[in-house]
Amino acid sequence: MSLIEVRKRNLTIETTYHEGGPAPSQPLKLAAACAVIRNPYAGRYEADLMPFMAELRSLGSDLASELVAALGGVEQVEVYGKGAIVGVDGELEHGAVWHEAGGWAMREVLGQPKAIVPASKAVASAGYRMMIPVHYIHACYVRSHFTGLEIGIVDAPRPREILFALVMGTGGRVHARVGGLTTDKVSVGDGQR
Repeated sequence: MSLIEVRKRNLTIETTYHEGGPAPSQPLKLAAACAVIRNPYAGRYEADLMPFMAELRSLGSDLASELVAALGGVEQVEVYGKGAIVGVDGELEHGAVWHEAGGWAMREVLGQPKAIVPASKAVASAGYRMMIPVHYIHACYVRSHFTGLEIGIVDAPRPREILFALVMGTGGRVHARVGGLTTDKVSVGDGQR
């Protein structure tokens, strides 16, 4: 029997045309793909979460593929992040399984970028809103690409559910101008610099 039972999914795309200054040559798009699933461990302690984490890879692949398609293809994606909101009958560790499953899925779909996938997680009630941090997929110190996208669904997660989210985007902040490493200077190839 599958540990994953999806109640609903949500895809949100935010398009920024300008930030009060000159318009960029291409609008910035940030997108979030969310899935609300039944928490198989709600209300009880489970010592071994590894089977759940392994099975979540398929959900992660579905969400990551949906994001790539929504943003126009792999070559368009420059930032990523992930998050989980666990309903109040669960525990934070039930959301932590998404670190590997969601991160693995995005790397797999995007051709194995090396930068760590930033994350956020919480235990909260339905309607909770969360900022998912994102940064450059090939190096985590590219300051211009530090931003985020708010996620949340008004009726989720219910107490015995988990909302899992992946976020991808087409670039950094529209008017980034605070210095630091730029994408054209990334050189090491280990996801750091």
